Amino acid sequence: MIVVDDLHKHFGGFHAVDGASLEISEGSITGLIGPNGAGKTTLFNVIAGVLKPTSGRVRMAGQDITGLPPHELFHRGLLRTFQIAHEFASMTVRENLMVVPGGQAGERLWNTWFARGRIAAEERALAEKADEVLEFLTIAHLADERAGNLSGGQKKLLELGRTMMVDARIVFLDEVGAGVNRTLLNTIGDAIVRLNRERGYTFCVIEHDMDFIARLCNPVICMAEGRVLAEGTVEEVKNDERVIEAYLGTGLKNKVAGGVADV
Repeated sequence: MIVVDDLHKHFGGFHAVDGASLEISEGSITGLIGPNGAGKTTLFNVIAGVLKPTSGRVRMAGQDITGLPPHELFHRGLLRTFQIAHEFASMTVRENLMVVPGGQAGERLWNTWFARGRIAAEERALAEKADEVLEFLTIAHLADERAGNLSGGQKKLLELGRTMMVDARIVFLDEVGAGVNRTLLNTIGDAIVRLNRERGYTFCVIEHDMDFIARLCNPVICMAEGRVLAEGTVEEVKNDERVIEAYLGTGLKNKVAGGVADV
């Protein structure tokens, strides 16, 4: 689904991504781990078109998407969520979902005068789909709540729900567990697994919670200093000497019995 080839992103003299190469297989839930400052979010931002790479290529389903803006990638089915949720705080949860699909009839001034019936019918269909998504995510009781009033975990579920309002092919999740209690994190994990198995979504997940990664992800890729350090199953990666060193440093790596799972 995604092939990243020798990708670089420099900010002046700082090489945030420094020759990263990796593949994300269609139908997988791929985990992306690494210490803070490893370049994970910058890599996401380059793939998702938020940042243009200094050099290197990104391909999606065999097509070069390097440097394409986010709105074009959105229409190709590449979506991402953020470590800090980006909701429309004053709109309801249902309305936050309804605004996602592009090309709606109500976006055109002419239609607001002469095609009100079409707009109304489209909005009814979108509201129905939004309610189905909220039911899937087990937050239907929040449909009429203002999105700004949601908890951190509920906002992460709402962001995941946005991806369900369009035909997503691959979704990049940036620290979906940040600031989320364990109960809601389990709910988010269940939704990701169901979307993967029942609807064919491909996911790539940045996360520091190794229990969450172990439950969901295969393979797991570890980054450090802007490069891919190791790839394999959770057990293979967390016991890799290079990964332990990247997380803890050479002076501590021999004192760790459980690998990075305990970090």
